[in-house]
Amino acid sequence: MPRPTPGQPSRRRSSPLASLHVEFVGSYPDPRVRLDPPLPEIAFIGRSNVGKSSLINSLLGRRQLARVSGTPGKTTLINVFRLPSFYLVDLPGYGWAKASKSDRAAYRSLVRGYLQQRQTVHGVVWLLDIRHDPSADDEEMLALLGDTGHPVLAVVTKADKLPQAARQHQARKLSEILSLDAEQIHLVSSKTGLGIADLGASLLAAIDHTE
Repeated sequence: MPRPTPGQPSRRRSSPLASLHVEFVGSYPDPRVRLDPPLPEIAFIGRSNVGKSSLINSLLGRRQLARVSGTPGKTTLINVFRLPSFYLVDLPGYGWAKASKSDRAAYRSLVRGYLQQRQTVHGVVWLLDIRHDPSADDEEMLALLGDTGHPVLAVVTKADKLPQAARQHQARKLSEILSLDAEQIHLVSSKTGLGIADLGASLLAAIDHTE
């Protein structure tokens, strides 16, 4: 997946996805669900409370299109949004400490099924919180993403929580810990708009590359 072009943070720059028609298709418990028409899919995945819903809303220019679940870690559904040339797929968050063993097993089955079985997945946006080092759940997800072979862009959320020098240091640290190239790490803030426009442009470029 192409890396977003670095740019200066700006509240006035909106994501290019915000000008596109988008509709909520549905929530599905089956990773093999057939979507009509068949289009490339870009999946968003990350720990519970990493800011995934806020990021999706910022990218699509909608305030409440993607809603935060009232029971994090309990929802094992795939939420699908359709744009003109691709589906944005919101996978449920992982790592919720209060989730039961059965809930965790259901989550793993859903996500593994989606990432391993669907031929229409063209990339994965993997969200990480800039304030925390990778957890055991993050490392497990990294292994799964490596096994599936999908292009991965690690998007580091809540970048506004750290000063600029500290956020760049943490980005390098994450790159080293996770053995990811610097080109696979991208900083964003849904609050300030940092990196949002560039990320949207990168997703469109990734889809254009598949056509």
